Amino acid sequence: MIIVLKSGVTEEQIRHVVQRIEQLGLRAHVSRGTYRTVIGVIGDEAKAMAEPLRAIPGVAEVMPVLPPYKLASIEAHPEPSIVRVGSVRIGGGHLALIAGPCAVENAPRMFAIAERVRRAGANLLRGGAYKPRTSPYAFQGLGEEGLKILAEAGQRVGMPTVTEVTDPRNVELVARYADMLQVGARNMQNFVLLTEVGRSGKPVLLKRGPSATVTDLLMSAEYILSQGNSQVVLCERGVRGFDPLTRNLFDLAAVALVKRLSHLPIIVDPSHATGRPDIIPDCALAGVAVGADGVHVEVHDCPEEAKSDGQQALLPDQFDQLAEQIRRVAAVFGKKVSELPGEIPCDVDSSLETGKCI
Repeated sequence: MIIVLKSGVTEEQIRHVVQRIEQLGLRAHVSRGTYRTVIGVIGDEAKAMAEPLRAIPGVAEVMPVLPPYKLASIEAHPEPSIVRVGSVRIGGGHLALIAGPCAVENAPRMFAIAERVRRAGANLLRGGAYKPRTSPYAFQGLGEEGLKILAEAGQRVGMPTVTEVTDPRNVELVARYADMLQVGARNMQNFVLLTEVGRSGKPVLLKRGPSATVTDLLMSAEYILSQGNSQVVLCERGVRGFDPLTRNLFDLAAVALVKRLSHLPIIVDPSHATGRPDIIPDCALAGVAVGADGVHVEVHDCPEEAKSDGQQALLPDQFDQLAEQIRRVAAVFGKKVSELPGEIPCDVDSSLETGKCI
């Protein structure tokens, strides 16, 4: 850590700053320049950062040398981490291809969509049982019944499942049914929830908040990691922008930046980022090209009947094409989509037709 002192600081104030540093069990190195005096702090930086050193008279600025997200930083873990969700690996050259409807609506529809995305090559099945919505009058999800349907759909087609948990009190319940817990954008800084999903021991998909910086995202991941849970996957799903032509601003620079700051895998969610099915494929491919460890896409057989976010869902046939394109682009960069073992059970219904409503 470096402490920059104010111009005109007195010798007495310098001695006081040094004394405070030494009281913390750290060492201080004073360097006097022509215009400013700086003090280098040697020792456990985290201990010093926990103190209000900026409040000491004469101190102008406190600058950490190491990132505040110690466990998530690339310094702590130089090699890319690989997160395992069932048999699926994410990171280290292995791509996640997550697909499914925004919300679990009913069993027949969930089973049919699961079969289609599985045949296209998706390796994780998504579907929301608890839906945090902007309006309190919008569909909020089926709750535990939705969890049961999603779990059965995953078992039928042999896919691990991921679903959102919105309440610390529901972590144990959701973890009972799902293979991976998702913390949505609105809850990215719900620190009680982050602590609970960390304690669950389940793999966690952590989405970036709409107004969160990259550092904010990594600090939220730190909460989960600090509970001894190293199975964390980050997700770029767009931040708040000014152009109304897309739902959010798809921040691909954040993906490239995370790959240089952290060892954690990061995937992209062009569905929530753009809200536009016509450009979701392009943005998904761009995400893979910039280094993402996977893609999260919403798929629905009849978007006009969807209870949540139907306007941004791809049709199954569109997802088929995108999945093949993702595999080709991934191969260019020496990566591959993690394949699920075995075949789809022969008793699974494959009658879903694109655009036909059940």
